[in-house]
Amino acid sequence: MQSFTEAAIDDGRSLLIVSAVFLIGCGVFAVFQASTGHFLPHDTVYLGMTASQVCALQDCRILHFMIHDRISFGGVLVAIGTVYLWLTMCPLRRHESWAWSALAASGTAGFVSFLAYLGYGYFDTWHGAATLALMVAFVGGLVRTRRLCRQRVRSLPVDLRSGLSVGRSLLLLSSVGIGVAGLTIMTVGMTLVFVPQDLEYMGMTRGAIASINPHLVPLIAHDRAGFGGALASFAVAMFASVRYGRPSGPLWRALGTAGIAGFGTAVGVHPAIGYLSVMHLGPAVAGCVTFVTGLALAALGSRAQARDVPRQARRFAMRRRASSRSALGPDMGATRINLPIKQIDTRC
Repeated sequence: MQSFTEAAIDDGRSLLIVSAVFLIGCGVFAVFQASTGHFLPHDTVYLGMTASQVCALQDCRILHFMIHDRISFGGVLVAIGTVYLWLTMCPLRRHESWAWSALAASGTAGFVSFLAYLGYGYFDTWHGAATLALMVAFVGGLVRTRRLCRQRVRSLPVDLRSGLSVGRSLLLLSSVGIGVAGLTIMTVGMTLVFVPQDLEYMGMTRGAIASINPHLVPLIAHDRAGFGGALASFAVAMFASVRYGRPSGPLWRALGTAGIAGFGTAVGVHPAIGYLSVMHLGPAVAGCVTFVTGLALAALGSRAQARDVPRQARRFAMRRRASSRSALGPDMGATRINLPIKQIDTRC
């Protein structure tokens, strides 16, 4: 007889669903908390300064810069959680092994990026506790669901002969761009911390910022590296979902929700704080346009194919009935042959 814990965990997908919901909750909290303009309690203790005191510097641009990183980070967490939900509830439910591999690879990228704190010398206790709690549920879910991986699925061909294929190609390109951006931001966060456009926006050099408070640069570096690692983690999950996932409404809706959360925060926060550098914001806008265009083409293309399949099946059935009448003769021609018409599975 199963214990309560075993029954609750079942095949492990429940743990992965809890992990995904936890990520979404953390992301929503991060966006909301950063939007208030306040620091978390442990940030204030580490800095020895309140957000109001930081806001008094450089026309509040240092604080706004920090807020823009944290809101962007929160949006990516929501995006990751959304795609994880789709992976767990759709392809993994069908025992497709690639979905498990995608979750494992994406999760590894995210958890390993947490070690980037070694590069900037600031250990975020809240971040560490949340990561540990997430790791327990996520790894436990992966271990339990490993036995579900019984069906191997070949990657879908990529060509430019249909709207669906063009859309998928653009989405794959977008995921690669997100991954490169994530690795770049994480590396910059661990080393330089700022790019020239950042310093231009704040109107200060890195040395001047460090002279205000020696803990200020490490705290900003922590935020930047965390955001970059989250982007890399999302890119892995998105690439696998587009490359191997069955074209369907749930997939496009999951990616659409992730795009709204990710690009909506990362791009939308810049006008709100007045950070409008073309060199800084341009790649994000280009990535957003590529993503939206690809998603629209893929969704419309798969919908058109779903409408075409019944027509093709009916034409095939009519040809079969005609050939049967010819073969059976005029007396047998009245016999009706019913052939099943295969529909595209628009579910997961």
